[in-house]
Amino acid sequence: MGVGVRLFKTTAAIRCYLEKNRHGKFVGLVPTMGALHPGHLSLIQRARQENDIVIVSIFVNPLQFGPTEDFQKYPRQLEQDGQMCQQADVDAIFAPTPEEMGTGQNIAASSPEQTITQVVPPATMTSVLCGLSRPGHFQGVATIVIKLLNLVQPERAYFGQKDAQQLAIIQRMAADLKIPGSIIGCPIVREASGLAYSSRNQYLTDEQKQQAQVLYRSLQQAEKVFRSLICDRASLVGAVKTELAKVPDVQLEYVELVHPNTLTPLDDVDEVGLIALAARLGNTRLIDNVLLRHRKPIIAIDGPAGAGKSTVARLVAKALGLLYLDTGAMYRAVTWLVLQSGISVEDEPAIAELVSQCLLRFGEDSSKIWINEHDVTQAIRTLEVTAKVSVIAAQPVVRRELLRLQQSLGKKGGVVVEGRDIGTHVFPDAELKIFLTASVHERAERRQQDLKNQGLKEISLEQLEQTIIDRDAFDSTRALAPLRQAVDAHTIQTDSLSIAEVTDRIVSLYNQKL
Repeated sequence: MGVGVRLFKTTAAIRCYLEKNRHGKFVGLVPTMGALHPGHLSLIQRARQENDIVIVSIFVNPLQFGPTEDFQKYPRQLEQDGQMCQQADVDAIFAPTPEEMGTGQNIAASSPEQTITQVVPPATMTSVLCGLSRPGHFQGVATIVIKLLNLVQPERAYFGQKDAQQLAIIQRMAADLKIPGSIIGCPIVREASGLAYSSRNQYLTDEQKQQAQVLYRSLQQAEKVFRSLICDRASLVGAVKTELAKVPDVQLEYVELVHPNTLTPLDDVDEVGLIALAARLGNTRLIDNVLLRHRKPIIAIDGPAGAGKSTVARLVAKALGLLYLDTGAMYRAVTWLVLQSGISVEDEPAIAELVSQCLLRFGEDSSKIWINEHDVTQAIRTLEVTAKVSVIAAQPVVRRELLRLQQSLGKKGGVVVEGRDIGTHVFPDAELKIFLTASVHERAERRQQDLKNQGLKEISLEQLEQTIIDRDAFDSTRALAPLRQAVDAHTIQTDSLSIAEVTDRIVSLYNQKL
């Protein structure tokens, strides 16, 4: 194990480490069964970018293996995994024994007196897809993941979209059990051939790896059919089966069309669908999937203060005929509602109840905003609201409720949103992510010109630059909505660009996504 990454094998040790180090810091957790590959590394890299402390758990969970499955031969390579974590700048590895996790042996082979309390996901989510041939598998997965979430209590936990059924079940369980923190799904990472990375790929011979490429090709055929606006199950599933039939050694276990969040079988794709499959090559079982969306792309624009995000976001939305989701107006509307209700701005429980029940909507061109059917477009710009909005916006409960609302408004896509963590937290699945930035000197000059245009007292460039430096430091380390650049964001440095040029560049990137 390299110097710099700590290895802990007991719950007492990992708890002690977190108690000592996490004060005011964000913790990201990447649960794995080891045998790390580039797919895992993509999760770790994202966790590293979005958090102050990154924990990788490595635990081959006996509860999720059936009696005839590969628990005993599942690859175990802790030393090699440790070296990969070292290179990826992981802070700590938690690699407990089955006894430490209370899972001494495979639950399917245990006698009644050896059984342990397990988490039971909804039957509707475990009786489809992989659950049909792997009874008890997702019960075992959920039990260990919930234990890890309770133990580490991360602000964010990262899971790969390749295991789409697992991801949906964990997100549902975390929501049902009111576990704090976010469960974040990350895109599938593939080899150059298109084969999704998996720890089980090492079981395949060179010939089988060639043959396995048909899995992704078959899913691409379904995508092609979907893009031609044919959205029924029979056509989409049929396209997959037709392609798979070209490689007889690939034994299909299932291919299904389901909703990616609920796993409910779909007859047609209305807004979003998931085509998922499982197949065997020899003794190796492989899974893969693709998401099918009917929504227009979401544009998430992040960046430091003074980079011109609001102006550019409005112009991009206008140019593309999309909704500009004005998050600042949302916080102002909630502040107006709190003030109108007579509730103290410091009474967080009362504010939580008020905000969780409010109805907020925008006009078609986002120029108007209503809250509880009150048109507050002008009212939210009053001095009274301006004086209190920062107090309201700083409350975690307001942040959580407006996050939920923003995600609801963006569900069908076709929105442009700007902020500090839009691409990393609010819309991590946004089709187009932009990180808009400029040098401190450039932003200071722009601010100085704004003050001059407004007839306000001129401040020296040196003072403005120091103010911007201090603001950047605060925004990057704040407890709520810290400034982060998404791993997959396009960086646009605007020092030498006009607003029109920045807008044109984003519009061009958007059109490439269509």
